[in-house]
Amino acid sequence: MVQRPPALGGGTLGRRRRAIRPPRLGGLTINKLLPNMLTVLALSAGMTGIRFATDQRWEHAVVAIVVAAVLDALDGRIARLLNAQSKFGAELDSLSDVVSFGVAPAMILYMWGLNEARSFGWIACLLFGACAALRLARFNTALGSAAQKPVWAYNYFTGVPAPAGAGLALLPIVASFELGRTVVGHPVFVVIWTVGMAALMISAIPTFSLKGLRIHPRYVVFVFLGLVLLAAGVVSAPWTTLLILGLGYLVTLPFSVRQYRRLMDQAESLVGGEDVPVAEAAADEAAEQPPV
Repeated sequence: MVQRPPALGGGTLGRRRRAIRPPRLGGLTINKLLPNMLTVLALSAGMTGIRFATDQRWEHAVVAIVVAAVLDALDGRIARLLNAQSKFGAELDSLSDVVSFGVAPAMILYMWGLNEARSFGWIACLLFGACAALRLARFNTALGSAAQKPVWAYNYFTGVPAPAGAGLALLPIVASFELGRTVVGHPVFVVIWTVGMAALMISAIPTFSLKGLRIHPRYVVFVFLGLVLLAAGVVSAPWTTLLILGLGYLVTLPFSVRQYRRLMDQAESLVGGEDVPVAEAAADEAAEQPPV
């Protein structure tokens, strides 16, 4: 009787073959890569805004920065929803923000009107880019000390966020689409405006953050109606809508400062009146707060 050789799947030979087989390379799913993809797209949109500015296509340049801001708002939230946060993604997001909301708006403004102010215009351009980088560096270093931040302050940014700062800096260009460049395009005004927006980004002014905002069920319908009106305004009158949104954001700054100080006074009176340690009080309040 002829004996057959043992199958490769069993026996000593099969075990040896499996032992020397190289391990399979692990890969990343699309869910893990999606936030970083959005970040790269935001970076590309910001750089494309510079390209449009070199061609003096100012409307397209502003739209490119708006698209970068929308993508920047989505990547972090999608990363948290998909549990795809990573150190690499955080660093990539910061570098993208420096380009899209620091360098790109500054260069667009310089080619649009700051260059007419000569050296003062270039100084304003440099200040805006540098302040955007400093603002993001401060934000990154503050992440490690988040546990020391009071709970009631979680819904506030320190200074104007970089995407909002870029949008505010471009408001003179947006206004010129409706009012004409002679009204808001004077070099002195553009220089002062650019420096002021740069100062807002690195300031210590508390500004509202909508990350932890909770909407009562009875107001959800009104929120959806507001989104419909916003979409209609963007489609029918985009520049007027963007101008109103930017000026409306500036109007909220005094209210955010007042609300922040009121919460701070209440926290100090609560701790001083009941003699409760700050850490314990923060821990008790954190248990009742939604995740940010």
